[in-house]
Amino acid sequence: MTLHNKTLPEHRRGKLKALLAEGKLVRVLEAHNGLSGIVADQARIEGTANGKILIREFDAIWESSLTDSAAKGHPDIEVISFDSRLHTINEILAVTGKPMIVDGDTGGDPSAFEYTVSKLERAGVSAVIIEDKVFPKRNSLEPGTTQTLEDSEIFAAKIKRGKQVQMTTDFMIIARLESLIAGVGLDDALNRARIYLQAGADGIMIHSKSKESNEILEFAKRYRSLLNELETDRPLVCVPTTYNFIVEDQLHKAGFSIVIYANHLLRSAYKAMVETAKTILSNQRSFEADPLCAPVRDIFEAVGFLDIKKKDQQEKSSTNIAVIIPAAGEAPDIQKKIGDLPKAMVEVAGQTLLARQVQALNVNHLNDITVVTGFSHQKMRGEGLTFLQNKDYKEGSELHSILLARDKMRNGFLMLYSDILVENPIFSQLLACQEDIVLVVDNSIQFLEPVAGKIVDYVISRNKKHRLRRNISFAHQNTVAKIGKRLDPALSTHEFIGLAKFSKTGAEHFLETYEDCAKNFEGKIQEAQDVSQFRLTDLLQEMIDRGFNVHYLEIHKGWLEIHFPEDIRLANDLYQNSTKLSTH
Repeated sequence: MTLHNKTLPEHRRGKLKALLAEGKLVRVLEAHNGLSGIVADQARIEGTANGKILIREFDAIWESSLTDSAAKGHPDIEVISFDSRLHTINEILAVTGKPMIVDGDTGGDPSAFEYTVSKLERAGVSAVIIEDKVFPKRNSLEPGTTQTLEDSEIFAAKIKRGKQVQMTTDFMIIARLESLIAGVGLDDALNRARIYLQAGADGIMIHSKSKESNEILEFAKRYRSLLNELETDRPLVCVPTTYNFIVEDQLHKAGFSIVIYANHLLRSAYKAMVETAKTILSNQRSFEADPLCAPVRDIFEAVGFLDIKKKDQQEKSSTNIAVIIPAAGEAPDIQKKIGDLPKAMVEVAGQTLLARQVQALNVNHLNDITVVTGFSHQKMRGEGLTFLQNKDYKEGSELHSILLARDKMRNGFLMLYSDILVENPIFSQLLACQEDIVLVVDNSIQFLEPVAGKIVDYVISRNKKHRLRRNISFAHQNTVAKIGKRLDPALSTHEFIGLAKFSKTGAEHFLETYEDCAKNFEGKIQEAQDVSQFRLTDLLQEMIDRGFNVHYLEIHKGWLEIHFPEDIRLANDLYQNSTKLSTH
C-alpha cells in the first residue's frame, strides 16, 4: 500500500548495493503492476531451523519486459514504449519499499539509453539490465526464434554512454549476456563479459534456456577467474527459469550474487484466471470458483482499503463536519416588519429562525456550527454556536462572510444560508453524498412563474432529461453546467436553495480557486464587477469553468426561504400545523 511505503527515490536507490555489500544472495521476484508489486514486497514465510527462527522474503523486485508486455496483452518484442514501461515502474514503486531492478531489453540506441538511465535513476530504481542483442529483440525463451547478437564493441559503447549520464554512484548498469541463448558458446560469453566490464558495467547477467545448470555453473567458475584477472569484483546475476532444479545455496556457492525469479507471478496469475473462467462457464455460477480465488477482504487488506476504512471510522468518531452560516446581511424586504433584528432572529412559531436551523442540524449530529454576523451583530444569539463578526459586510457578499470561517473548512464543511428552513431528511441525504461539492437544488422552479422582487440563484443542469425517453436519474450525472442570478429563467432547470456540502478536497479547491482569482484577476469576472463583489455563485461558476465537477442533490419540496413578510406567516402556519415542512 502506498502509505505504508513512503520511500523517497534517494533512499531506495542505494539499497541494492547495500545488500550486495553484505555478501548474501539477493533474492528477486518479478512484478508487473501495483498489486503484484505488493505481493513481491510483502511475501514472507517464517519457520525454525536448528532451534532458530528462519525468515525468508524477497530482497528486491524485478520489473520484467516479458511480464509487463504480456500484462498489457502484447508480445515481448520491445513494442511497448519506454514511457508505458515507466508508468508501470512508478506504479510498483509507489506501493513498495524494496529496491527495483528493471529489465531494459536492449536499451535501444545509445542516445535513447541515456534518457532511460536518467529517468530510471531519478525514479529511484537501483539497476537496469540490458541484453546484448540487436534491437528489436525477440524473447530469449521462445524455441526456434532467431537471436541476433549486437556487436560487442557497439554494446560496450552503449554502456559507456549510460555510465556517463549517471548522477549518483548508487545506480547500476548490468550487462546481460545472450551468447548461450544464441548458441555461440561460453568463450564468446566470457569475451563479451570482459569487454563490458572494461566499459564500466557494474555486473554481468548470464542467461540460459537450458534445463540443465551445467553451462551457467561453468560460466560462473570462469567468471571468477576473469574478475581476478581484472582485479575487480562485480556481481553475477542468473535467472533460473528453465534450470529450476538448482537451489539458491548452490547458486550462491557457485558465485552468483543475485537470483531473479523473472516471470512467475504473471504466469501463476494467468493460469489461475483461465481456470477460474472455465470453472464459472462449466457450472454457470461462481460458487465452485471460490476456492480458486482469494477472499475479497484479502485484496482490501493488501491495497490498504481496510486501513482507510479504519481511519474513516476514527475520523467519524472524533470529528464533526463544520457548518458555516453566513448571516451578516440586512433584509430590506422584511426590515420594516422586524426592525433592526437580523433576519436569523426572526421568530417562527415561538423559535428564532436560527434556532430552528440549529435544531435540524443537531438532529443530524451536526454540532460544530459557526455563524458569521454583521448587521445588528449584538442582537445575534444562540447556544453552543461560534459567532464571527464581518465588520465589512456592507462592502462584500455572502461569500466573504463564508471565507471568514475558512479555519472551519479544514475537513470539509456544510454551508447554509441563514434565511432558509430545511427538513431534517434533506440534511441526511446531503451528508450521504460522496462527491466533493454538492449543492441542494429544487427542480420545481421549472413549473413556477418568477416572483417579482426576488433574486434567485438559477441553475442549469449539465445533463438535461430527454422528454421522449424513460428518465433514470443517476446521481453521478447530476452536475451543474451554469449557476448564477442572471441566467434566463426559461432555460434554468433548478434553483440553488442555499445549502451545500464541500468535502475536504472540495474545500481545498474552493479556497484555492478564490485565492487565485483574488490574486490574479482584475475587473469583471463571472457576474461580478470585480473579485471584491464576488458572490458564492460566481466562485462556483468559476470552478465549473475550470473543470471542477459541481454536483447537485435534487429536491422538489421540504424547504422554505424567508424573503417576504408573507413567508414568515407561511412558516408560522406550517410549524403550528405540522412538525415538518412539506412545501417550498
